[in-house]
Amino acid sequence: MNDISSEHKLKVGISIGDLNGISHELIFKTFLDHAMFQVCTPVVYGSAKAWAFHRKLCNNPEVQFQPVQSGGQLSDKKVNLVNSWEEEVKIEPGPANSFTGKYALISLNKALKDLKDGFIDVLVTLPLDKNSVAINEPGFTGHTGYIASYFNVQKPLMMMISDALKIACVTVHVPFKNVPSILSTDLIKNTIRAGIQSLKNDFGIAKPRLGVLGLNPHAGDGGLLGNEEKEIIQPAINSFHEEAVVLGPYPADGYFGKGTFKKFDLTIAMYHDQGLIPFKTMHPENGVNFTAGLPVIRTSPSHGTGADIAGKNKADEHSFRSAIYQAIDIYANRKLMAEAKANPLKISELATDRSG
Repeated sequence: MNDISSEHKLKVGISIGDLNGISHELIFKTFLDHAMFQVCTPVVYGSAKAWAFHRKLCNNPEVQFQPVQSGGQLSDKKVNLVNSWEEEVKIEPGPANSFTGKYALISLNKALKDLKDGFIDVLVTLPLDKNSVAINEPGFTGHTGYIASYFNVQKPLMMMISDALKIACVTVHVPFKNVPSILSTDLIKNTIRAGIQSLKNDFGIAKPRLGVLGLNPHAGDGGLLGNEEKEIIQPAINSFHEEAVVLGPYPADGYFGKGTFKKFDLTIAMYHDQGLIPFKTMHPENGVNFTAGLPVIRTSPSHGTGADIAGKNKADEHSFRSAIYQAIDIYANRKLMAEAKANPLKISELATDRSG
């Protein structure tokens, strides 16, 4: 992680996600390590009553919070809690329901407002249940689209990132049967272009290398198993020359099975499971979901609400901790790139020091 704490310890906003899930447990376990307060100033959007309920459930009396108001003075040594609602909420560890969806949305909206207003520097969203939120917010399909709409961004890019692997998908939450009809050369080009910009601005990679997967088994096998590779995917790849190295399309099985992905800074998958199954298999504990293409920084753990283990003190906090680190790193990288653009002499230095 880039060390920017001596210059500006970031205020990391944390939306609480589903109250019936493992979110509070993740916070407790992460901030039991007091070294985290040297890294960031955490600001949680939840409620004191829910905090007390889960702290007792997890037997974690050592984790203290400081009640604060949005825009108020923050503590450097405690978790800051913005009390986002006053009413009593019945919490039943396990599956989400319409009530927990309501408060997950309240938490998210308060955090987004503070992010937009500059009270917090970055946002880490804890997992919520899409269906329970959609009961309260019709059309809600997940954090990525909702946050993008809040900031008037038309085409955000969902990226799954770790130290060893970064993956972006051309299509995300659409039925697999619809994928071939949705894919187009322009859509793939836009995804690649967004990935290139993110690698440069968010990760400090001056000369990115991208590997693009095919849609069909064996990447179409020369047309025997499908023509999408020849007619749609290859033309998109061929349109990139100077701004990045873009190669493919690769058969997905060999690409991951033989370790070809290690040669690239970003992998472009054609659909959700093609990218996320190998990612979550290789990084079950420390993967991070990042929304590229926003004017703000949002990351999230790569797992769900943990309904099956909620309240059992079995949650693994490493993905949440990684999401905090990644948000801070991306903030630092964006700052460096902004300085480099303001001073062209620094661009060549970044290209030498940070590419690859």
